[in-house]
Amino acid sequence: MKEKYDIVIIGSGLGGLVSANILAREGYSVCVLEKNNQFGGNLQTFVRDKNIFDTGVHYIGSLDKGQNLHQYFKYLGIMDDLKLKKLDNDKYDVITFEGDDKEYYHAQGFEKFTRSLINQFSEEEKAIHLYCEKLKAACKSFPLYNLDGNSNGYDKSYLTLKISDYLDSITENKILKSVLAGSNFLYAGERNTPFYVHALSTNSFIQSAWRCVNGGGQISKLLVKKLKEFGGEIYKYQEVSKFGFEEEKLSSIITKKGKIIKADIFISNIEPKLTIKMLNGKGMRKSYVNRIKQIKSGISAFSMYIVFKPKTFKYLNYNYYHFKDVNKIWDVQKYSNSSWPEGYMISMGVKKNQTKWTDSLTAMTYMNFEEVKQWENTFNTVAEEFERGEAYKKFKKDKAEVFIVELEKKFPNIRACIQSVYTSTPLSYRDYIGSNEGAMYGYVKDANNPMQSFLSPKTKLKNLFFTGQSLNMHGILGVTISAVLTCSQIIGKEKLLNTINSAISE
Repeated sequence: MKEKYDIVIIGSGLGGLVSANILAREGYSVCVLEKNNQFGGNLQTFVRDKNIFDTGVHYIGSLDKGQNLHQYFKYLGIMDDLKLKKLDNDKYDVITFEGDDKEYYHAQGFEKFTRSLINQFSEEEKAIHLYCEKLKAACKSFPLYNLDGNSNGYDKSYLTLKISDYLDSITENKILKSVLAGSNFLYAGERNTPFYVHALSTNSFIQSAWRCVNGGGQISKLLVKKLKEFGGEIYKYQEVSKFGFEEEKLSSIITKKGKIIKADIFISNIEPKLTIKMLNGKGMRKSYVNRIKQIKSGISAFSMYIVFKPKTFKYLNYNYYHFKDVNKIWDVQKYSNSSWPEGYMISMGVKKNQTKWTDSLTAMTYMNFEEVKQWENTFNTVAEEFERGEAYKKFKKDKAEVFIVELEKKFPNIRACIQSVYTSTPLSYRDYIGSNEGAMYGYVKDANNPMQSFLSPKTKLKNLFFTGQSLNMHGILGVTISAVLTCSQIIGKEKLLNTINSAISE
C-alpha cells in the first residue's frame, strides 16, 4: 500500500468496486479499503453445511444481450464470465395470498408479461396495458438507466407520483393491484413510495430475470480481478476510522490500525450518515450535516437460511412472494409481535449442475431495528467477532420457529425436509453491510417529500464524493448506475458515457 493515491475509495460494496474499475480504466491510481474479510458489501456470500448463501443478491434483472445491466457489465468486462441461470420465462415471480389458493404469475418479456396477466385478469386488459406503458415511460425518462447521455435530466413528475395512487387510478381490482405490486420486497415499498422506484426495479426483472450460480459473490470477485488488471489496489481488514485535513482541506484517511493514506479525491461507499459521523462535522455546514442525519433509514430484514436434507425439497426456478392479506400489500412493514411475519419472499440457491432437487432456500421478511436494539452495542463480523449472548440466540431461534410455522402453510412438508437453519437480523445487516440500523435499501424514498432523501454524489467538500445504494437507487443495476453518476462528477458525464457506449459497441 502506497502513501498517496489519486483516489481512495472507502468500502468495497458494488458502488465502490464499479467506481474503482471506471476510474482505474481512466488512468487514475485507485485504492479501495474494506473493513471486513470479504469484498462486495451486499454481494457477500457465506457457506453453511457446504451450501453458498447470498447476503443480499437473490436474483438479477436486465442481463439479456442489449439490456441495460448487460451493457454496463459488458463495459466493465465481467459479463462473459458470469455464471447465471435464467428463471422460468412463464413465471419468474409467483405472488400468493393467504386464503386464496390461486398463484399469480409475473412472466419475462413485456409481451409475455402482458399476455399472462390478461389471461389471469381478462376483464382488466386496459389497466394492464396502461400499467406496462407507464412503466416503460418512467424508465425511459431516466437517462442513465438507458445509457443515454443526450438528455438533460429525468422527468421530475415521477418523483411525486405514488405507486399506490397510480395503481388506484387504473383499476379497482384489489387482487390485480396487489399482484402488480407483489414484488415490493425488492424495494421495501410502502404507500408513499414513488412510482419510479417501483418502475426502475420491476422493469428490470420483466426484461429478464436470472439467478447467480453459486451466489452473487462472483460479481465482486470479477470486479476485483478487473480492477487489479487496470492497476488498482484493494485491501481487506482496513477499517477507516476518520479523515485527515491539511489547511482545512480533506487530505487523508486514517485507518483503525493507524495507517495514514493520502489522496486527491475520496469516494465513500459507506452510508452517508456514517461518513458524516467520521468527519465529526469538519468541513461541512451544520445545515448539511443535520439534513443527512434527519433522512429516514429504510426497514431491515430477518432472513432465514435453510439447508435441506438431500433430495427432499424440489428446486423451484422462480421466487415466491406471499402475503397474509391481499388488502394490505403496502402495510407488511407495519406488523405487530403477534402478526409477524405479515409477508415474505422466498428464493432458492442454484448450483452449476442443478438437479430437480434444491439444497437450500432463503426466506426473507421485514424486521424493525427496534426488535434488536437491546444488542445494538454488540458487533459481530468475521473480522471482529463478539458473542451477543444467549438471549440473542434465543430471540433468533424463536423468530425462526414462528417463520417456519408460516412457511408450513405454503409448503406443508418443509419441516421434514430441513437439515439445519441459520438466521440473520438487522444487526447482521448493519455489521456486514455497514448500513444504518441494518437498512436493506438505504434511505426511504417518499413521494410526499422526494427531495428529503435525495443526495448528490457531490458533497460540500470539493474532493469527497458519495456512491452506493443510499444515492439514487439500490439493487445491482441501481448501484451500478449510482457509481457511473459518481464517476461522471470526476471524469465528466458526456466523456464517461461516450467511453461506455464505445466499449459496448466494440
